Amino acid sequence: MPQPIIEVENLSKLYHLGKIGTTTLRETAEHLWYRLRGKAIPAKQSDRRGRHAQRIEPGDSQVGSKTEETFWSLKDVSFSVQQGEIVGIIGRNGAGKSTLLKILSRITEPTSGRAVLRGRVASLLEVGTGFHPELTGRENVYLNGAILGMRKREIDRKFAEIVAFAEIDKFIDTPVKHYSSGMHVRLGFAVAAHLEPEILFVDEVLAVGDFVFQKKCLGKMQDVAKKGRTVLFVSHNIAALASISETALVLESGKIVFRGPIQQGIDQYLGGIKAYTAEAFFSKPSDLSAPIRFRYVALLDEKRELAETHLLSARIQIVIEYEVTKPIKRAQVVCHIWNLKRVHILSSADIDCQPQLQDLRQPGIYRVEISLPASLLAPGSYQIELACGIPNQGVFDMQEGPQFEVSAVGSYAVHWSGARQDVVVGLPLPWKMDHVRNSIHE
Repeated sequence: MPQPIIEVENLSKLYHLGKIGTTTLRETAEHLWYRLRGKAIPAKQSDRRGRHAQRIEPGDSQVGSKTEETFWSLKDVSFSVQQGEIVGIIGRNGAGKSTLLKILSRITEPTSGRAVLRGRVASLLEVGTGFHPELTGRENVYLNGAILGMRKREIDRKFAEIVAFAEIDKFIDTPVKHYSSGMHVRLGFAVAAHLEPEILFVDEVLAVGDFVFQKKCLGKMQDVAKKGRTVLFVSHNIAALASISETALVLESGKIVFRGPIQQGIDQYLGGIKAYTAEAFFSKPSDLSAPIRFRYVALLDEKRELAETHLLSARIQIVIEYEVTKPIKRAQVVCHIWNLKRVHILSSADIDCQPQLQDLRQPGIYRVEISLPASLLAPGSYQIELACGIPNQGVFDMQEGPQFEVSAVGSYAVHWSGARQDVVVGLPLPWKMDHVRNSIHE
């Protein structure tokens, strides 16, 4: 088997809570002493394929004595990645995903362990990573290229393609401090992907871009991998991870709990976060000055009882309670349903069903019910999300509601076997059949 392009051995990162950097002269002197002794060397040594191997080693292996003031973001993480692999890194917030990419990108030093990267690295970890705000987009393309080790002639050859991909040709000579976050991401990703790195790290930043641009980026990452380059991709968009990744790396509390095929990794991750509930109370709105505030949401079965699991063959009642604190016009309340892969299944707004609600809505507490038809949602896990606001003006309150399950038990479950499990909406459609004749040989 060829030598891995990325090798990580017992990588750990300890943070001292409440501290920024080393903070003390003694710790700074200790770090300098370790470096002088050769224990924190971002060295380059040639491997047998003729590339430069970047070795990442700890700058300080000492750990704090007060455990209550420390936090292990990563703990003894080990894995390897072959050239051309696309690895999706999955985990909850705080699992250590971004810390891992920052260490591999040589932005952050590990506390212990090591990582060896055999190839040129490009990273897109935060909006505007590596950009100088006072420089124009054009100047930042050349600056980023130089940081990645590209010659000016190479950047010249790729420049038009980068600008075309980012779709910011009108603003390429404008200082990037005037760019929106979306424009930062467009240019940052275009540079990182087009300057032909051998290893590409991408964090959640693609979520800032619009849907069309996200689709372009996912396609570009697939093209990069087809050319034999390696991609490590962090995202909470499970559908995006599943569409481009071959391998999953699932992190939990700073440790790897699964490494293997992407679909098995997604199942492992989703299996660990299921927490079905039938109701949710909202004591505080997301905006304290909001004229509309959500108070409560519940899921009822056909017997009008609270239920976390609902049969495919039965209707689901969603009960929402909200408060209007001052008279308001044109406000709407919206109920969204997502699956746990963060695929948006459907939305329903109250003013679509009751147009008169666009008129003045008086203060008071309102209780509404939404009925989901039987057999609408395929068997699986879902989550309610509530939002209220005025179209094109802003959102007053947004709340995550309960997670629930739709079960096929006792209702033609065989229909959903095999590949049909990926279906998210299963509304029965009218089928018309005519008996034309008895046999094809007639």
